[in-house]
Amino acid sequence: MIGSLGTCKPTSNDVGSPPNSSVCTIQGSVSVSPTVLNSCDSTLGRHLARRLVQIGVTDVFSVPGDFNLALLDHLIAEPGLNLIGCCNELNAGYAADGYARSRGVGACVVTFTVGGLSVLNAIAGAYSENLPLICIVGGPNSNDYGTNRILHHTTGLPDFSQELRCFQTITCYQAVVNHLEDAHELIDTAISTALKESKPVYISISCNLAAVPHPTFSREPVPFSLAPKLSNKMGLDAAVEAAAEMLNKAVKPVLVGGPKLRVAKASESFVELADATGYAVAAMPSAKGLVPEHHPHFIGTYWGAVSTAFCAEIVESADAYLFAGPIFNDYSSVGYSLLLKSDKAIIVHPNRVVIGNGPTFGGVLMKDFLRELAKRLKHNNTAYQNYHRIFVSQGQPLKAAPKEPLRVNVLFQHIQKMLSGETAVIAETGDSWFNCQKLKLPMGCGYEFQMQYGSIGWSVGATLGYAQAVPEKRVIACIGDGSFQVTAQDVSTMLRCGQKSIIFLINNGGYTIEVEIHDGPYNVIKNWNYTALVEAIHNGEGKCWTAKVVCEEELVEAIETATGAMKDCLCFIEVIVHKDDTSKELLEWGSRVSAANSRPPNPQ
Repeated sequence: MIGSLGTCKPTSNDVGSPPNSSVCTIQGSVSVSPTVLNSCDSTLGRHLARRLVQIGVTDVFSVPGDFNLALLDHLIAEPGLNLIGCCNELNAGYAADGYARSRGVGACVVTFTVGGLSVLNAIAGAYSENLPLICIVGGPNSNDYGTNRILHHTTGLPDFSQELRCFQTITCYQAVVNHLEDAHELIDTAISTALKESKPVYISISCNLAAVPHPTFSREPVPFSLAPKLSNKMGLDAAVEAAAEMLNKAVKPVLVGGPKLRVAKASESFVELADATGYAVAAMPSAKGLVPEHHPHFIGTYWGAVSTAFCAEIVESADAYLFAGPIFNDYSSVGYSLLLKSDKAIIVHPNRVVIGNGPTFGGVLMKDFLRELAKRLKHNNTAYQNYHRIFVSQGQPLKAAPKEPLRVNVLFQHIQKMLSGETAVIAETGDSWFNCQKLKLPMGCGYEFQMQYGSIGWSVGATLGYAQAVPEKRVIACIGDGSFQVTAQDVSTMLRCGQKSIIFLINNGGYTIEVEIHDGPYNVIKNWNYTALVEAIHNGEGKCWTAKVVCEEELVEAIETATGAMKDCLCFIEVIVHKDDTSKELLEWGSRVSAANSRPPNPQ
């Protein structure tokens, strides 16, 4: 059974970056002579800065510390690079994550060990989501390596490798730069590896090297030339042949898009396949935003028992289903309860294809496979016609009485009306996962959330980074009170950067998602005066507007103000709701995940 306890997630060397990447790569040869730089520009620090600008990073998120101060000077000196100081390293990492989701690559700079170990959680999240992120650490003086000296910012041992060892499991490449002679090669290898593997990398630069000129940095760096990965032609043909045979025999096949469409850069190929076949099209929850919801055959989110109405019935009753880039974990499978059979499935990974219970074809890129398969399949809209026949439009929330306490479903009914191609939604871990999942995204509307790693507090930093990457979009962030308490400080950085996001702070007095999995007194948090907190952070500097709403009338007025008179401000709207007011999907999902978590040990 797919998504069952016996199913293991395959490892994969995913290649690429998010589909709307602005990463600059050159495939041909460069005929122009590189510009010769003067000595103050031919330093290690300036070389790193030029490389970041070259790949599309124009903003770097940082927290200063004595080991990275000289490096920060040289990053600031680069005309095309903007240094954004964050309140803590965790948020700097989350901001780089959000930035990478829009730009295709992000970067953060922290100091040795105390900064490096603090940013680890954010880097692990980017690794789980296949995001290319350059994590730069200011390291010890190069003369201290190989000595028996004990440095500050360490655990008190004469061993400088502790930070490196921590990063080895959550980055795809680690470069420790403590000699100028190989610095150029190490930095370039690290950055190109991040782009090729679509994973974070770690670069440690000794604090005394950033300002030193060296002949290897004396010329403008030649732009990266990343060799494109190619499918094995014979494997591709065989995979397409096997898949076409299976799908053309099926009576009511369906297509389901997964989160690895992003890393495979296969969203366009997936749409081409959907257009050519007429199949019903669904998206896994973590693929929301990667599959166009305005597609004529889109039937909603496939999430097992908590799917969009009528979507699971169509997918699970199909006699063949193609999953493009799926991740079947305990959350996406609703506690391993999906009603899918592996013999009916074609699973397309970024670089391999698995047909039913039969063969696996390696060396086949997803985008090539989907594009070639589209040429071989017969048009078959049976599954979509079945969906169209059984579909009943969902009702609207009950009309609220005047001044009735606000309900969550009414809140999201009004958020739906705010969405356009000029907005983007950031959904925090928690009930916002389920409420935002039900939003219908118009063409061009961005959408991001962190489902695989699910770190609460991620959305504050991610909103900062995403909004900085695409200032032309207005970010609408939906954040629970418990999550906000983890990372609230960097609302300050949003104000410093002049951002105009709208934050809906959903105040229900605790960790609601955890209540539905396993309740206890630890899920109740100290209530804050959130609007007063944001006003204190604002402190008269920057453009900020806050509101606290308790009923629908006040919500409507606040949204009108945020999208009208205060459209150029950071708008913070605290929404007071009942502690037990949740989506029905969370209630179902929570009980199933709880059951999976509480399984007794297998007999030994």
